[in-house]
Amino acid sequence: MSVLKIKSAIGKLINPKNKYYFIDSIIKDGKVFDIGCGNDSPYQVKTLRPDVYYVGLDIGSYNQSYSPDKYADRFILAEAKTFHSEIAKYSNTFDAVISAHNLEHCNDYQKVTLAMLDSLKNGGTIYISFPCEESVRFPSRKGSLNFYDDDTHKNLIQYSSFITLLKENGMDILFAKKRNKPFIPFLIGLIFEPFSRLTKRQAPLGGTWALYGFETVIIARKKER
Repeated sequence: MSVLKIKSAIGKLINPKNKYYFIDSIIKDGKVFDIGCGNDSPYQVKTLRPDVYYVGLDIGSYNQSYSPDKYADRFILAEAKTFHSEIAKYSNTFDAVISAHNLEHCNDYQKVTLAMLDSLKNGGTIYISFPCEESVRFPSRKGSLNFYDDDTHKNLIQYSSFITLLKENGMDILFAKKRNKPFIPFLIGLIFEPFSRLTKRQAPLGGTWALYGFETVIIARKKER
């Protein structure tokens, strides 16, 4: 078993509604649109699910240890100012959309969100994560814990308004946590917090994020029409 598959198995065990869980849930031979696909996402998705047709979209090749062109069936680079327009070209095309820590960086996150929803087929699912709105009050840590730790963050997204936006545009909410705090990572974060606070570094296995509830996570399905 590869290191990535072991990491995925552990991730799903300790955080049952994470991105790895969502990747597993995509229908066989489905079409996947990964929007803001940095941090080796093309490698992860295609290694874990080689059956899917994978399209990645980003404004640059961000933090990629493995070439996106090698793993993605199609890798698209777009300008920030036309990001939502590029997504809008793919109306009613995909079985699944991934937007993991993408919206907080966009010029217009609402237009990007609407374009992502429109790119889904009826019955298609979307995974969305972004920093919770309370993160502006969290302490600073390497790898971001306070919203402003990352100077590319542009949008502090209000949870209740965002849920309303999804529902008003034909989405059923399958899972939603304003401040996701899965138990095992939370416990790890609690144990490591004195060291983390001293060194300004994250605890392993997402423990610091879980302890503070840094991440908003939403999974939704487009209603059949």
